[in-house]
Amino acid sequence: MLTNTAIRFYSGIVVLSAKYSPSPIQGENGLGVRGLTSRTATHSITRRPIPVSKILVVDDESSIRTTVREIFEFEGHTVAEAKDGQEALRRLAEEAFDVVLCDVKMPRMDGIEVLQQAKREGLPGEFIMFSAHGTVQLAVEATKLGAFDFITKPPDLNRLLVAVRNAVEKKDLVQETVQLRQRVQVKDEMIGQGPALQEVRDTILRVAPTDARVLITGPNGAGKELVARAIHANSARAGRPLVEVNCAAIPSELIESELFGHEKGSFTSAVKQRVGKFEQAHQATLFLDEIGDMSLSAQAKVLRALQEHRITRVGGEKDIPVDVRVLAATNKNLKEEIAAGRFREDLYHRLSVIVIRVPSLADRRDDIPALAEHFLATVCKDYGMPPKSIATDALAYLQSLPFTGNIRELRNVIERLVILSDKVISKDLVQRYAE
Repeated sequence: MLTNTAIRFYSGIVVLSAKYSPSPIQGENGLGVRGLTSRTATHSITRRPIPVSKILVVDDESSIRTTVREIFEFEGHTVAEAKDGQEALRRLAEEAFDVVLCDVKMPRMDGIEVLQQAKREGLPGEFIMFSAHGTVQLAVEATKLGAFDFITKPPDLNRLLVAVRNAVEKKDLVQETVQLRQRVQVKDEMIGQGPALQEVRDTILRVAPTDARVLITGPNGAGKELVARAIHANSARAGRPLVEVNCAAIPSELIESELFGHEKGSFTSAVKQRVGKFEQAHQATLFLDEIGDMSLSAQAKVLRALQEHRITRVGGEKDIPVDVRVLAATNKNLKEEIAAGRFREDLYHRLSVIVIRVPSLADRRDDIPALAEHFLATVCKDYGMPPKSIATDALAYLQSLPFTGNIRELRNVIERLVILSDKVISKDLVQRYAE
């Protein structure tokens, strides 16, 4: 319930009435929220409802923070407060916010500095700045630094509601665009109609809408990362990023910092705080590729994160809650790795709620003609070449090859043939250049 304020909604019209306020809600310097009057009043505006979001209110005046928080909480939003810029940056580093309502003039660190540092560190959230000393120059500066909007104090309630709604809608549009691009990409990349691939597709469609952890197995070059992207693109988390980590490409002494982040000064080269992949994937999806190559010490920390839904940065003491869906992939037989003492059995069972085996190209030879035609068109387009075709007997010959490198090897072969052939790729050219 709003303090001294009642807000009622009728068919998309907001009716505001302040029953007990002797004056507009004031901050300590007389700057408050306009739209709430000294007498019982109604003020109506036609507007679309604001999508439910997570908002951080940053202001050194507690009365303004409280008022703004109550207004947006009444509309169903989750609202947090920060009394200064340093606390705001700490909150933004710990959890993701959709919108940040930030005062410009604050002690210790002003709002422009908060905006600059948040954008520099890639912290999420659309910034709406407000100031009692707003000028065109200040508004332009804030916009150039990445602010979504600039509002003068005391902020008009209707103007504030509209600004937040527009900021949330912009964020949703950006996420929807990412989601559509991912789905188009997945549709284009998962080529083939054979029974082996169709079984994988069917499993993806069943698993994707859930938050179940998935272990994706299969040989190198078979397309395990495409399966991970397809699961994410068809999940409820598709509007947020798919954060990928190649565990085999990161040295064992750095993998924990990469996954969980580190505090400044936690080791020699830790010159500043780093946010790890688990935090980056908060409310999103984390893809641990080649997890069979992860060190045992890192495995133990991943297990804790999966069990407790919280992590601790390297050199840190504070537990940070994370909401992450984990997908993992490996080309190794993890049961053999467990028997050899190189992989934790408890982690295996945590990861393998669902197991999807991606077939090798040798197990889906019927898909080779479709894959070859797809790669042929893609490579010609990438190189700016006129379209080329491949002879029927050449396709049949490709189907007879072993392709131990799987789809990755097939694409390399097609690229080689496109470069070295004329308009039509013949069987003779395939025999000469494909082996």
